[in-house]
Amino acid sequence: MNQLKKNAQAVLRGNWQNGFTIPCQGLYPFQWNWDSGFIALGWAHIDPEHAKQEIRSLLKGQWSNGFLPHIVFHNPSDSYYPGPDVHGAELSPYSPEIPTSGITQPPVLGFILEYIYKRLDADPSFLDFVASVYDAVYANHEYFYTQRDPQQEGLVYICHNWEAGTDNTPVWDFIWDTFTVPQYDLPRKDTSLIDASHRPTNAEYCYYIHLIELFKTWNYEDARIAAESPFLVQDPLFNSMLIASNNSLIRLGKLLGRSAQVSQLQAWNTNAKQRFNEKLYDSELGGYVYYDLRGERKLSHLSSSSFTPLFAEIPSAAQAAAMIAHLDGGRFSGAQHERLLCASFDPTSSLFNSQKYWRGPIWINLNWLIYEGLLNYGAKDAAAQIRTDSIALIEKYGFYEYFECDRIKNETLDTGYGGNNFSWSAALILDLLKSQ
Repeated sequence: MNQLKKNAQAVLRGNWQNGFTIPCQGLYPFQWNWDSGFIALGWAHIDPEHAKQEIRSLLKGQWSNGFLPHIVFHNPSDSYYPGPDVHGAELSPYSPEIPTSGITQPPVLGFILEYIYKRLDADPSFLDFVASVYDAVYANHEYFYTQRDPQQEGLVYICHNWEAGTDNTPVWDFIWDTFTVPQYDLPRKDTSLIDASHRPTNAEYCYYIHLIELFKTWNYEDARIAAESPFLVQDPLFNSMLIASNNSLIRLGKLLGRSAQVSQLQAWNTNAKQRFNEKLYDSELGGYVYYDLRGERKLSHLSSSSFTPLFAEIPSAAQAAAMIAHLDGGRFSGAQHERLLCASFDPTSSLFNSQKYWRGPIWINLNWLIYEGLLNYGAKDAAAQIRTDSIALIEKYGFYEYFECDRIKNETLDTGYGGNNFSWSAALILDLLKSQ
């Protein structure tokens, strides 16, 4: 384990860019929002000052309305598409001087700040740091509840699949079927850097780029997007991350004496948790699913995102038990536990693909979230299995972006999938190793 820790530290140091950490060389050469949250937690185990710099660098890209973009383009690079020129975020009157994208990602900073504080044994100097960034993180939450919740029901929407973080989950197939897009010239770089068969298709990318083109014609105005975007979805992962971050900001806010903000966060959370269970839980499937606001319908398919409400302490005991059963002899593990945990999409579905990005492979960040969520509900055996499987994959293959979930297939493979020396895989393994 000592060597694994050293290797993980080497990955983070190798991807450090004098103030922030890229996800991996070549494939992702900028700073990504939720990546940096998880990466900061990893840095806390090595160098807490780097963790602080990571978060400060991300917040340099925050817009004046509280919005926090999914990419901050601190540095020029020609190895990634779409870059800042395609995103055109400067069309918004709220965008900062530094180039960014105009879409966001799951809001993890709130709970990451609390996790780091705990990992540092409640270090007073880190609490001082929390105080220095608290208003910025709170402003991001305020943006979501005032600009991304048109029905004022406590659930916020995403307007682009990249905002979910689960870029090409099969759930989006049902959204793409509702509208058509032009054929765009796609000077993609990712498919020349890694196996193209493991990445989203060009047909899917045309939808991704079309949404951005629409947002640019509307100058990224939230009211126009809410009224007209063909993609408007309430995502269980995104909302779980927001609620979990609310939970953490409430606890940190009490330590800091932020009573007014704590009261507002509590009000948001009370509403959000109730509506989450009313609207996003599918009792027939025994898990949480997506809701398509445009089509006014549930998208009833299970994915690794379906388990993230455990992390935010949203399910009842009965709901949690139904979800845990999927991991213990159920859909995701298989009756004979022939699958490693946790596939990113339901392995019993005809839409499942164990090699293709978010259509089936295991991702370490979702495993970490599910692991921590299972511990919230006392499911120690299932949590231990996820931890064991995650470490075993890293030990065999190294710090890849995503991994095969089928045990038999893993016997024939000698590499993971996607980019190698991937920062959040390294960062979260450091945290998992620390957890026992």
